[in-house]
Amino acid sequence: MRIFHTADWHLGQTFHNYDRDYEHGCFLDWLLKQITSRKPELLLISGDVFDSVNPPATAHKMYFDFLGRTAEAHPGLQIVVTAGNHDAAARLEAPARLLNRVNVYVCGTVETNAEGEIDYSKFLVPIKDASGNVGAVVLAVPFLRPSDVPQVRDTADSYTAGIAAFYKHLTELAVRRRDAEYPGAVLIGMGHCHLVNGAESQDSERRLIVGGLEALSAAAFPRELCYVALGHLHKPQVFEEGRVAYSGSAIPLSFTEREYRHRVWELECGRAGLLERRSLEIPRAVPLLSVPEKDAVSMDELEALLKNADHGSAQNLEQYPFLEVRCLDDGPDPSRRHRIEEALATKRVRLASIKFETKVKTDLVSDSAAPDGLGDLRTINPVEILRAAYREGYGQGEPDAAVLTAFQEIITEVSL
Repeated sequence: MRIFHTADWHLGQTFHNYDRDYEHGCFLDWLLKQITSRKPELLLISGDVFDSVNPPATAHKMYFDFLGRTAEAHPGLQIVVTAGNHDAAARLEAPARLLNRVNVYVCGTVETNAEGEIDYSKFLVPIKDASGNVGAVVLAVPFLRPSDVPQVRDTADSYTAGIAAFYKHLTELAVRRRDAEYPGAVLIGMGHCHLVNGAESQDSERRLIVGGLEALSAAAFPRELCYVALGHLHKPQVFEEGRVAYSGSAIPLSFTEREYRHRVWELECGRAGLLERRSLEIPRAVPLLSVPEKDAVSMDELEALLKNADHGSAQNLEQYPFLEVRCLDDGPDPSRRHRIEEALATKRVRLASIKFETKVKTDLVSDSAAPDGLGDLRTINPVEILRAAYREGYGQGEPDAAVLTAFQEIITEVSL
């Protein structure tokens, strides 16, 4: 059985006030072409289909258009979709009965009976192979919130222990059902979570639980699962010798993902389990550029770099590269943004981000400003706080006299 594993599409994302519809459209067109040429029996989408719980209508249209085009072109393809922490789980699951008619199975929420017992059977999806027999059972687990998991007592982290218990109970049920109804079928898990030692994208991944205590061990996934298709972390990465894997995001969702090689995992599974895992690299539709590529430079140097840079010859705005510029912040200068925009006025590029970086870090509050910890707030001199903040930001010097005068006027006005 051939399987595609993808996740973290984040349809509807706004990137520094620019939409990503063109890039997402290119990805979905590419994915459909891969399905046509590679002919998988199963497509797994492991959460974060959308970027927010209330995505724009264009994102919904793109999602349903893709499902419709795929069902028309490949009616035998089975698709399993789970909700991520960015998705509105109930909304994603709402058309499940209708989508089932075209072999699309959606799992977003955890349901319980009157006694509070979890309905684990909801998450088991039998998958037919090319011969029409059930060759796999997917454990379609969405993002699990603390209220979704079983209560586990006497443990340091009841949440992650509850997730492990959830997979344990679900796998036990899957094994019983497989042995009784689908002998020889492999078990494939899905999930949307953060694994211990997983590499994060700091600027684009939302922490699942405040405090960051949600990291789960890969050992939480029972060995009966021949493969676990994960979502949430945007960098493609594998654990337990490839048995547990993140496919990563479909497009770069921040400048920290500029160097990622985004991909879809192609799996070959048989009665013996996972036989092979291959990488299908997703073409980059729009470049993300950083000037300079590494350390920030002075405004004069940056201006020269921008004027002399060749950012390509894209004809349409939606194809223009996104640009991040990095400027050395060596003192207040209200003209910098204007100079940057002027340098880019004739360039076919979209200015997405301006980062100001400093060379020196000092203590924000001097000894004279706060002698003993916070001290008495009434004795703290606001002007000294401003001076200390200036030194912290720029490493040396004093604020301009006009700035100090204006600040003192504000303090006087507030004190009246």
